[in-house]
Amino acid sequence: MNLSFTKLNRVMLVLMTAFLFSCQHDDSKVMTVTGEIPASQMGVTLSHEHILVDFICADSISADRYNREDVVKRVLPYLEALKQYNVNTFVDGTPQFLGRDPELLKELSEKTGMNFITNTGWYAAGNYKYLPQEAYDLSAEEIAARWIDEAQNGIGDTGIKPGFIKIGVNDPMTDMDVKIVKAACITHLATGLTIMSHTGLAGPAFSQLKILDEYGVAPSAFIWTHAMIEPKMDKILTAADMGTWVAFDNLTPEYKMVSRMLDLLKYFKAARRLDRVLISQDAGWYSPGEPNGGDFREYSTIFDTLMILLDRGGYTMDEINQILVTNPENAFTIRVRKLQKQADKTSD
Repeated sequence: MNLSFTKLNRVMLVLMTAFLFSCQHDDSKVMTVTGEIPASQMGVTLSHEHILVDFICADSISADRYNREDVVKRVLPYLEALKQYNVNTFVDGTPQFLGRDPELLKELSEKTGMNFITNTGWYAAGNYKYLPQEAYDLSAEEIAARWIDEAQNGIGDTGIKPGFIKIGVNDPMTDMDVKIVKAACITHLATGLTIMSHTGLAGPAFSQLKILDEYGVAPSAFIWTHAMIEPKMDKILTAADMGTWVAFDNLTPEYKMVSRMLDLLKYFKAARRLDRVLISQDAGWYSPGEPNGGDFREYSTIFDTLMILLDRGGYTMDEINQILVTNPENAFTIRVRKLQKQADKTSD
């Protein structure tokens, strides 16, 4: 979808205002690849994108499969293009064993001046191809210990700490998926890092929320990634009403995807539930092993298409600010989120 509306300048003013007037004025913090910052400094945020992803499988993954300088050269222009939209924070969803490279993100952060947030966690989705073999032998507690160590001491010898937990599950979920979700719950309770889970349909989403409940973790600690894949909007709204973050985060320029995003946002606006929505594009994807990193998808669809349509549809500055600034700040703020009944027990 290619749009050219005269209201583009107005949309840009909205985004600039969103950056300047963030709602967080307390001591809330988020963790970036260059260190901890106040959540209020996140500004306009892309809450689920990728710089590099390598699908070669966990047993073959290696940073030797690409040259970091080549990646920077290829990706940097796409990041620089985001400056015209006042994007200030980039949440990278690439997990360990799929090409996570915190030092690459740090270099890009230093070159662009943008905040980058990386993650800890393991990705069981894709029929477990991206899990290390030891995942089968370790308990949930032992896996969580690995992730907690990264959160407290940094990833490897980089000194770079993760800002959230990234996991992925299959549908239907198996014992392995359950173990990964349990490890995420344990890690959240120990670190306050939010859980972002590659999920898709409502079945595995609610299965995971049930596990969170068993561990006393509030739904507000959980991001249902790719929720827009679920065809029944009422199921997504039910999760949001529970406090779950619902991520409409695989927007592409194709008409059907833009239309789906507009329908979802309209539905959630009518339900007064835009306060639980995250939007992003799941774009980028430098692919090691492919010429020049393969087909790289730019990060601009939200801004050069969706924002213009939202403006034409009567969305207010406050509503756009809610979606692009306030919600990401709240979602990624480092804070242990317990169910109220569990929190009450703790305070007794």
